[in-house]
Amino acid sequence: MYDLGDVVPLGVRVTDASGALVDAGSMALTITLPDQTTVTADPVAPASTGTYSYDYATAQAGRHIVRWVATGANAMAQSDVFDVRPADPQFLFSLADGKKHLNIAATSTGDDEELRDWIAATTMVVEHFVGPCARRTVTERHSFSVADVRVLRHTPALALTSVVPVLTSGTTYNPVDLDLDEETGIVQRKDGGLLYGPLRFTYTAGRAVITPNISAAGRIILQHLWETQRGAMGGVRLGGGNDFSVSEPIPGLGYAVPNRALELLEPDRTPPGVA
Repeated sequence: MYDLGDVVPLGVRVTDASGALVDAGSMALTITLPDQTTVTADPVAPASTGTYSYDYATAQAGRHIVRWVATGANAMAQSDVFDVRPADPQFLFSLADGKKHLNIAATSTGDDEELRDWIAATTMVVEHFVGPCARRTVTERHSFSVADVRVLRHTPALALTSVVPVLTSGTTYNPVDLDLDEETGIVQRKDGGLLYGPLRFTYTAGRAVITPNISAAGRIILQHLWETQRGAMGGVRLGGGNDFSVSEPIPGLGYAVPNRALELLEPDRTPPGVA
């Protein structure tokens, strides 16, 4: 995983039937960006016999598809992918906080990139239970005809940005005329009138303050994933008696979340059907 703005070193090797490095007649590189536009380098000259490289400066967040195609002598093709994080990765806590909890010295940087990937995974697990933590813009469609209230799908919901009709004949609602309950995501007209859909809601979801229980639960999950991945815990433990025990599988997450973390998240658990 790369950060937006990173330079990604891409490369491919061409060999003959015996496995020896050989030059291709011509080598072309195509990178398909997340917005489906492409960047092409054609031809790419060999850096040394049979070895081709290209440094790509990332400009978009998301999945990139890499395609090398050699034509003429020693023709071949190879595809690969790489992912780029957005400028705001929306981590639950910083790399420094994660390293501190894992007792990794700040000067020890060899595992930083892998650790950031696990912090990203930890964030997604925590948000599975309590909804968005870092602030983000959400746009969602609600298909209905008439309703007195609508319930936004991601809570906490901090503020409505716009409520516009999906159909050209529909009604646009000014957010100042609507009441939003941040905790439940319930939206209704302040004058008691009805909402006419279908509507597209754009709003800010997340938390102004991430409470200590949520942060602590995230650090426990990070430690569990980090140590289990390295075998330091001798595998995932089931049953009671240990802070990292998981007494039963969690739908969609298996045994990835320790009991202690679940207990810390309980006060902020979202109701069923709300993310």
